[in-house]
Amino acid sequence: MKILHISTGIIRNAQGEIFITQRAADAHMANKWEFPGGKIEDGESAEQAMVRELQEEVGIVARNAVLFDKLEYQFPDRHITLWFWLVEEWLGDPWGKEGQPGRWVAQGELLAAAFPPANEPVIAKLIAQA
Repeated sequence: MKILHISTGIIRNAQGEIFITQRAADAHMANKWEFPGGKIEDGESAEQAMVRELQEEVGIVARNAVLFDKLEYQFPDRHITLWFWLVEEWLGDPWGKEGQPGRWVAQGELLAAAFPPANEPVIAKLIAQA
C-alpha cells in the first residue's frame, strides 16, 4: 500500500475566488480539479513543500500561508495525508506552468464532485465560509 503525504495551497484572491488546476489525463484521479500542490519530499516540512509546489506548478511564491485543514484519506491502493494551506498573499500571477488548465472559481461555487473525494470536507468548509 502506498503512503503519501501531500501539501496543497488554497490560493484565494481579494475577490474571494480560488485558483484551481486540473489533473492530467494520465494521473491518479485524472481530469479532476484540485488545489495545486504535491508530495512532501524527505526533509521538507508540509509548509515548505506547499511553497515549492506552488512555485513549480503555478509560478507563484506563497507568503504567510495559514494551515486551513489536515486530513487523512484511504483509497483502496493508497493512504494519503493532506495538508491544505490557505494562501491569501503571494508574488506573481498563478497559471498552469506545467501545461495544466487553471481557473479562478468563486469560493461558494466550488463543486465537490469535480474534485477527488479526499477534498470534499475541505470544500464543504470553504463553501460554509463563503
